[in-house]
Amino acid sequence: MRVELVSPERILFSGEGEMVVCRTVDGGDIAFLSNHAPFLGALDIGAVKIKTDGDEKLAAVHGGFVHVREDTVILLSDVAELAEDIDVDRARRAKEAAERKEGDMDEEEAQAAVRRAEVRLEVAG
Repeated sequence: MRVELVSPERILFSGEGEMVVCRTVDGGDIAFLSNHAPFLGALDIGAVKIKTDGDEKLAAVHGGFVHVREDTVILLSDVAELAEDIDVDRARRAKEAAERKEGDMDEEEAQAAVRRAEVRLEVAG
């Protein structure tokens, strides 16, 4: 199946995939295989796993949409980073700052910032 992972800045992945796993808002993790039924969902903060022939691409996504139809999975994310592009030190600092609620962060915003940093660290390994 065809897989596209796109953010406003760039195309992070474009190619053939065997399986895509992502997290949707209020739906949990979902996996897509070839010939999956049409689907449209909102992406939550989470990891995206794209399995290709003998390889696996990991990315951290921070919202967006997943659209499946005609043997194609398109992930449009507000913010996305491939595992190899994540600055681990920066992610750790962001998590620490969010946990301290630096700046004008309210509780909900701080929790989302912590979750984004945790996903980035998880994906980076």
